Formats: sequence, structure tokens, C-alpha cells
Amino acid sequence: MSTSSSVLAFPPAAPEAMAQAMFDKLSYHTDAWDLAQDLANGIDGITVIDTRSADHYSAGHIPGALSLPHREMTPERLETLDPAQVYVTYCDGIGCNGSTKGAWKLASAGFKVKELLGGLDFWRRDGHPVHSGEARGAMTSAAPGCGC
Repeated sequence: MSTSSSVLAFPPAAPEAMAQAMFDKLSYHTDAWDLAQDLANGIDGITVIDTRSADHYSAGHIPGALSLPHREMTPERLETLDPAQVYVTYCDGIGCNGSTKGAWKLASAGFKVKELLGGLDFWRRDGHPVHSGEARGAMTSAAPGCGC
């Protein structure tokens, strides 16, 4: 009995095309582990933006993140940002598109931006710390180990 393959029904892209597609994907997104490592190591050039409401931010956010709800990303507010930074936007997780809307607004205004895969949900699942309150806080260490 011969069974057709669902995986092979569509042939894979040529290696060069696949390499470019994966590079492009990594240019648009970052994951919690990579971001946590960079924050814990004090890497300059990255600013994390929590695109949720101020109340959600206060209840718990990525340490060091700036509260800038996507609904408040006006030209006047964006004027205060440093164009030399790479901004990483996040929201609650995959069921929320606030980070996508924030990334779109930032990119449309000429800023370099990436979106955090899985948002705060995946950040917490990976065991990274969460800071509460209105203060930004600071990332002092990343969760040990990564399964990827």
C-alpha cells in the first residue's frame, strides 16, 4: 500500500531560497530567549516596548520595557524615541495583535523594529522574570538553559 506524503506534496524550496526566507523571518522577529540574553548582558541598541495598556504594564512587564501602548503611538510620542535604537514590541501573546500594530506604527514612522514571538506569554513560559509597577525595572539575569 502506497501512502502519499502530506509533507512532500509540496516540494521544499531550494536551499538558497530557504536560507533567505529564514534570514528574512529572523529580521522581523525575535524570541524570548534571545531578548532575555541581550537584556541580561546589557546590550545597547535595543529598547523593548510594551504595547499594552498602562494598567496591563503595571500588572507585569518585561524588566526594562518602556510602556508605550500602541493606541498612544502618536507622531508626538514617537518623536521622543531614539531613531538609532532597534525597538522590540510585545503584547500579551499570540492571541493579541497589539505588538504587531505597534511594530507597524514604529516602522511606518521610520524606526527599526522587531516583534517578540509569543509576547509576554512565551516570556513567562520560558521562566524569565516579570517586573510589576509603573517603574521600568531592569533585567539582571536570564532564565537558565534554553531548549532550542
